[in-house]
Amino acid sequence: MANHKSALKRIRRNEAVRLRNRYQHKTTRNVIKKLRSETNKKKAEKMFPEVVSMIDKLAKRNIIHANKAANLKGKLAKQISSL
Repeated sequence: MANHKSALKRIRRNEAVRLRNRYQHKTTRNVIKKLRSETNKKKAEKMFPEVVSMIDKLAKRNIIHANKAANLKGKLAKQISSL
């Protein structure tokens, strides 16, 4: 166990941040699945900017890698354009 007050606080903070990151990542994954299953092009085009924004936020906060974010956005855009 940690001996310093700052180390104890860091442990608490790391857990809080981990849970927040997990929640945001899971929420984004669920929205991506919903977008992929969308068959109406109008609805998909309307959802796309929101999903891209969520993906960009994950990449900015280093929850996912920047290249993975770019790959996800590109694949989603390609799928929407083929509807």
